[in-house]
Amino acid sequence: MSEYKVEDVRDLAQKVLTEVRKVVVGKGEVLQNIFIALLCNEHVLLEGVPGVAKTFMANAFATAIGCSFHRIQFTPDLLPADIIGTNILNPKTNEFELRQGPIFANMILADEINRAPPKTQSALLECMAEKQVTIEGTTYPLQSPFMVLATQNPLEMEGTYPLPEAQTDRFLFKLIVDYPSEEEEVELIKRKHKKIQAQVSPVTDPEQLVAMQQAVKGVHVDKDIMKFIRNLVFKTRNDPQILIGGGPRVSLALLNSSKARAAILGRDYVIPDDVKVLSRYTMFHRLILKPEAELGGLSVDKVIQRILEDIDVPV
Repeated sequence: MSEYKVEDVRDLAQKVLTEVRKVVVGKGEVLQNIFIALLCNEHVLLEGVPGVAKTFMANAFATAIGCSFHRIQFTPDLLPADIIGTNILNPKTNEFELRQGPIFANMILADEINRAPPKTQSALLECMAEKQVTIEGTTYPLQSPFMVLATQNPLEMEGTYPLPEAQTDRFLFKLIVDYPSEEEEVELIKRKHKKIQAQVSPVTDPEQLVAMQQAVKGVHVDKDIMKFIRNLVFKTRNDPQILIGGGPRVSLALLNSSKARAAILGRDYVIPDDVKVLSRYTMFHRLILKPEAELGGLSVDKVIQRILEDIDVPV
């Protein structure tokens, strides 16, 4: 495997994002954060109303990075075996053979993950945490890189199974996929009117992405930046408006994602802005406010912003 530098990571990120933008209008920040999560070998939870291109965006991204892609539609009757696979008896050999489930791919789109029962949702936990699956006592490694993009609809909560905190904590980021802007909406209409059929082409491959993941690990992080991350996370644990603050996984998420952001911006070192920009996405789904704070009209976003303003930023 070739050795890559930070400059290579930046160039690759630009190529991938440029390729995806051939078919996806807007969503620049969301796409960049998905690429950051990929470089961290982590997973992303996407939330948005129907029709904002969550599935389309994931498919285009997987095509651009040259990785295998499977979409799993989560429904109340979905079983764990429908995700990870099962052993099937071969009548010719009279032996059991593994029939792999859709989890055996580089990128998985878990569409409307909160519509499946907890038993099925938990089938993803080992896959996401250990990058492996266990079927009837036998462990099988998953492809590398491996990434889960899960979507959920903030509306129509009847008949759904909200993800528990322990499971949402497995996602590096929670990203809100919002409506397009006025200019983006016009561009979408123009493309459909002219029937523009742009095609996404692979600009990299799994082996190169794994090498890029290794390159990101070499990004320098100063001790003052590490203390800044520590102070930020500790502040969430002691804040009077927060019921449950960030755990050690938040600190590691901020560290690793900041290194990846620095790399795709062409730097071999992390600056405070990397931590500040990514703090919202890493904490948004992990912090729980006290009931009185929510009744007072506060949101997690506002609390995170206040905490950032209260903490001294290293120079």
